[in-house]
Amino acid sequence: MIPKVFKEVIDLGDGREISIETGKLAKQAHGSVVVQSGKCMLLCTVVSNYKQSDVDFLPLTVDYREKFAASGRYPGGFFKREARPSDGEVLTMRLVDRVLRPLFPKDYHAETQVMIQLMSHDDDVMPDAMAGLAASAAIQLSDFPFECAISEVRVGRVDGKFIINPTRAQLEESDLDMVIGASADSVMMVEGEMKEISEEEMAEAIKFAHDAIKVQCAAQLRLAEAFGRKEVREYEPEREDEALAKKIHDMAYDKVYAIAKAGSSKHERSASFDAIKEEIKATFSEEEMADYGDLVSKYYYKAEKNAVRDLTLNEGLRLDGRKTDEIRPIWCEVDYLPSTHGSAIFTRGETQALATVTLGTSREANQIDMPSYEGEETFYLHYNFPPFSTGEARPIRGTSRREVGHGNLAQRALKGMIPTDCPYTVRVVSEVLESNGSSSMATVCAGTMALMDAGIKMKKPVSGIAMGLISDGDSGKYAVLSDILGDEDHLGDMDFKVTGTADGITACQMDIKVKGLSYEILVNALKQARAGRLHILDKLTETISAPNEDVKPHSPKMVTRTIPGAFIGALIGPGGKVIQELQKATKTTIVINEDPVTEEGIVEILGTSQEGIDAVLAKIDSITFKPEVGSVYEVKVIKMLDFGAVVEYVEAPGNEVLLHVSELAWERTENVTDVVNMGDVFDVKYFGLDPRTRKDKVSRKALLPKPEGFKERPPREDRGNDRRGNDRRGGDRDRKPRRD
Repeated sequence: MIPKVFKEVIDLGDGREISIETGKLAKQAHGSVVVQSGKCMLLCTVVSNYKQSDVDFLPLTVDYREKFAASGRYPGGFFKREARPSDGEVLTMRLVDRVLRPLFPKDYHAETQVMIQLMSHDDDVMPDAMAGLAASAAIQLSDFPFECAISEVRVGRVDGKFIINPTRAQLEESDLDMVIGASADSVMMVEGEMKEISEEEMAEAIKFAHDAIKVQCAAQLRLAEAFGRKEVREYEPEREDEALAKKIHDMAYDKVYAIAKAGSSKHERSASFDAIKEEIKATFSEEEMADYGDLVSKYYYKAEKNAVRDLTLNEGLRLDGRKTDEIRPIWCEVDYLPSTHGSAIFTRGETQALATVTLGTSREANQIDMPSYEGEETFYLHYNFPPFSTGEARPIRGTSRREVGHGNLAQRALKGMIPTDCPYTVRVVSEVLESNGSSSMATVCAGTMALMDAGIKMKKPVSGIAMGLISDGDSGKYAVLSDILGDEDHLGDMDFKVTGTADGITACQMDIKVKGLSYEILVNALKQARAGRLHILDKLTETISAPNEDVKPHSPKMVTRTIPGAFIGALIGPGGKVIQELQKATKTTIVINEDPVTEEGIVEILGTSQEGIDAVLAKIDSITFKPEVGSVYEVKVIKMLDFGAVVEYVEAPGNEVLLHVSELAWERTENVTDVVNMGDVFDVKYFGLDPRTRKDKVSRKALLPKPEGFKERPPREDRGNDRRGNDRRGGDRDRKPRRD
């Protein structure tokens, strides 16, 4: 028996719909929904254990996977099975996690899993834009303690008009690509890339997205009511002791406030805070610490957070002594590494990134193979965050989700400034060597300088800055912090990173923790971020003002040549013999791609020696050489025959043609050697195909003056017979008819 199905439909306003359905699939999960738009279908299930975990945080796992079967494809690799998540899947997991996590109670520590799967793919629907909606809808059907419904949408803008959840084709024409996560009341997360838009335009896009999200949140609530809303589960909350909290606050607050106001360095400040904490612990007996040790630490950190926030709100000062809009000291250097194609160091306060650039052919492009998208990136950026950058020793377990996310943000910030006619595949790698506040923005700055050092003709340099917001909802006071420290990253009400050129924003990432943040405060914060970006941009351009005119001497030079499709095979040769020998002889890398539209061959030549590149170009010219009728060419005799000489075009070595003995001179030539010899160089005229021999015809005598009194022989009368007397029409003129 088919179970009862409950369904809600969301109208996107342009003929498209999103449906949310429950009751048919995965009924043993604590909540499950199928979200569908067009032929795209996502299944989301949520489960949370009823027993609290022995940890002091929420062990939430958000998992998003795209099944290759959803698009009728096989996974790559030997086992033909989906394996570790791709970077695209990891980025979607992060988008959903960042909105869901703050809405669980702070003392809820049960193991919780949100699993989202792409079950059916539609080329016109980007599934990641519906993942947040699916996750929240499933949670609304569960008994989890969860604050309110949320959703996420993608916003694009084509011809000045905003679009909710645009298709990939529309996104190609859009000047922004933003994903916004929000509840009905508050915007909570923003991430995206833009083509140098203003702060006001960004705020407009967020408002437009929020209006659409309100409709989606209402649809989730209607579905939950129809399905039957469950009672929120009971769980064992964390212990609280108000008297102990007040005691520790009174013991710690003033001391922390004084240290915070002193403006010390990270390690000095941390040591001082630790000393206060140990001093407070020492006032308790061993028995009391055994009973209340976890609460002592918890209440101390709460007092520390309040003291630091109050210092900023009351006096406009910060942990390192800066004012709210002040940027830490910056120093930069380019061309630091002698063997890389480009390198740069960017240091801002206690954060440092070393970026390198590597140049290659299209063969080195980053291949993207996902069920929802296949393509390649000719510009990509990788970000590495080793433990020593924060003075820690911890296990290294491969690339973390954080590293994938930070690298993607920096890549999106820079990629719009790479010219479309850049012949190279460009890889930027950022090694974070020190970290105390936004290593991703340091990556953007170091990446900009390294690209210019490598000779990449960036349209404009890009800088980035990490910002914070501290607000007091009761008094209405707030402070926007420019260039936040690592400690400030955790105590603020909004953390956001903004990158851009002097003319506009290229990428952003925001996590908004305070409810009902006004758009006025948001725009003011973005404008303060712009002032900080421009200050940092000035520091970058003081170090390197423009891209280097050329790549470095040891860097590969790239030349691209287009050839007719008919010559691709000749350049490759049988079994690749021609191209392999050419690469070996010239010490170059040659890549040939076929244009799918024109069917022309696009030849990429990469080499450090200009001489080698020139040799490859000469070979291509030789292979593709086609003489023009009536033109004169210089040739060289390379072979002597009884009936003429084989000559080679000097400008296209390897292209040979027969110079017949009758075309050597006006006078009758008995021996070819009477006129030319091996190695002779002279001019000939090209006449095209000889209609009689169907071969190329060239003439030396056509360029010589006729001898005085010269008379040409009359053309031979063609009576349909060849020289042996055979009838060309198939018979012998002397042969008698056959008798049967």
